[in-house]
Amino acid sequence: MTTHARSEPRKSLGLDEFDAIWPIMADSAEIEAAVAEADLPALLAALAMITGDEALIAADLRPPNPPMGASIKPQGGMSAEAQAKARQLAIQALVAYRDQGSPEPAAPNGEMLDRIMRFLVQDASSDYLPLLRHELALPQDMGAPNWKLGNVAPGRDFSVAIIGAGLSGIAAAHRLQQAGVPYTVFERKPDVGGVWWANSYPGCRLDTPNFAYSLSFAQKQDWPQQFSRQPEIQSYIARVSEVAGLRENISFNTEILSLVWQEDTARWLVTLRTATGEIERRSFNAIITAVGQLSQPAIPNIPGLARFSGRHFHSAEWPSDIDILGKRVAVVGTGASAYQIVPSIVDRVNSLHVFQRNPPWMLPTPTYHDDIRPGMAWLLKHVPYYGRWFRFWQFWIAAEGRLPLVEVDEDWQHPISVSRANEGLRQECMVHLEMQLQDRPDLLKKLTPTYPPGAKRMLRDNGVWTSALKQPHASLVTERIDHIEDDAIVTADGERHQVDVIVFATGFLASDYLHPIEVKGREGKDLHEWWGGDCRAHLGITVPGFPNLFMSGGPNTGVVVNGSAIFSAECAVEYALSAIGQTLSAGHDAIDCRMEPFQAFNDAVDAENLRKAWGVAKTTSWYRNATGRASQTWPFSLLEYWRLTERADLDEYVFVDARSRTEPEPIDPHN
Repeated sequence: MTTHARSEPRKSLGLDEFDAIWPIMADSAEIEAAVAEADLPALLAALAMITGDEALIAADLRPPNPPMGASIKPQGGMSAEAQAKARQLAIQALVAYRDQGSPEPAAPNGEMLDRIMRFLVQDASSDYLPLLRHELALPQDMGAPNWKLGNVAPGRDFSVAIIGAGLSGIAAAHRLQQAGVPYTVFERKPDVGGVWWANSYPGCRLDTPNFAYSLSFAQKQDWPQQFSRQPEIQSYIARVSEVAGLRENISFNTEILSLVWQEDTARWLVTLRTATGEIERRSFNAIITAVGQLSQPAIPNIPGLARFSGRHFHSAEWPSDIDILGKRVAVVGTGASAYQIVPSIVDRVNSLHVFQRNPPWMLPTPTYHDDIRPGMAWLLKHVPYYGRWFRFWQFWIAAEGRLPLVEVDEDWQHPISVSRANEGLRQECMVHLEMQLQDRPDLLKKLTPTYPPGAKRMLRDNGVWTSALKQPHASLVTERIDHIEDDAIVTADGERHQVDVIVFATGFLASDYLHPIEVKGREGKDLHEWWGGDCRAHLGITVPGFPNLFMSGGPNTGVVVNGSAIFSAECAVEYALSAIGQTLSAGHDAIDCRMEPFQAFNDAVDAENLRKAWGVAKTTSWYRNATGRASQTWPFSLLEYWRLTERADLDEYVFVDARSRTEPEPIDPHN
């Protein structure tokens, strides 16, 4: 073991401790063992950055990164020969770096950064580079606002209310703090985390690769799994809020009741209920909503539920005092939450009845529950920038993701799939499913979807779902639920399924965005009445008639087969900061979206959604609202959303000022 004088972690670039790196004190054999478990493309990129050696990113080492199918090719599809050469070069670079005393890397050079990015993304359009620099966040935080309140509007009284303290709300608070704008975050729960605080059911974890599911300005190096569990994610969000100094501006256990635009002052009147039950009113210049699309539980209206004598609850409201050991349990639904709950409880219950309406498509992910390999974890701890490059690599792999596989080919004729590529994805998934159920043709029939892959959320699978359903005390029920009695769920065929506990894993009211908050804009325009159950926004962020109201995670911003929700949330937050900064610089109070760009954007999104599997499939999904329109999904590329939101175009808005300054143009509240 080689010893070095410095044995304390070094903090590299980033938000305080999130880039803490330890010096290398391992011997060469330990380094070799670690490299054997490395993700090589990201490791080569990181080592090229800290050493400046471009032999590490030579053309013959470049990962081909073949198009994504049901699964992702390991090591970006590198050949065995390329992998062997990469490992040899990486070991040599790490030993040399160790022997130099693990020096602090020099500030990364912009041209070198671009060459390393090109090594990973190959022939991607140069239009991608600003987006990729933002995600890498080197040599500095690229998403930070380029203005401060004290500079653009010295002495100006301007404050922002943020609704929600999940990842989006924390991002908004951090960006406003960087801009020197006073803000208050209102959170109805007792802690930060949003859905990651609320959802504590057994087995709750990510189904998006963890490194890509993190904030660009707080890139955590030491995730314990690639798909981390709920406590780890909630802990990360809490730590970001502490390290960034945000918690003192968060009002917990506070419910927002209404938002009403005040014409005279060009401010929002916020009515809220405090933790003590008191009703208070506060005034703010702007609102950023960060309530998410999956925060309002949906429980089906089943006759007889009130008569049930046992415990029943939604998966997002799992009681801390519930004991299911030896109980007869029903799980209603087979979506993402049920998919995690069922395998986690099957060995603890007396009997388990799973009620299914539509089976999910399953993506083969053998390592879904695995810890990060020890060698990989060691490298993340000791190699500067490795965590960032690994996050970058995961982001890039998912940037296009499976988007080409869900596009509709109008000439393709098939009873299920929507294109040749979609059929290829379906066949891959079916092979995976059939291999698991060779001994259970009855389950295979029930678990085979009859809609195209991508029409609903696709779920990660490592075999535990079918293993759970094969248990002798488990049953998969596909008959429609007719009603509930005091001790049983009765299906349409008259069979009574006796249960003590009912878990509703039935999803969320995704299309009821901002419900139940009353929102009234200019001239008393009521947002929910105007939407009429069909929520829409310009870029998913702003709505005509509601000045300075910005939504993060708003309508049609959900990326469902490529990227992660963190990406679109950060785009929306940074767009809001750009809009606020430009408005203040121009000497105005607020901006209001014009109807023309709002309509043009929504027309384009609607047309493109109809070219995707989820837009044409005849199946139920939270992607679509009660009208049948896909109101949650973003159908274009990540690059397109980045391009549209990188900087607010104020030509798409009109300025609105307090009536004491200038009389605003009246609007029709029903328009």
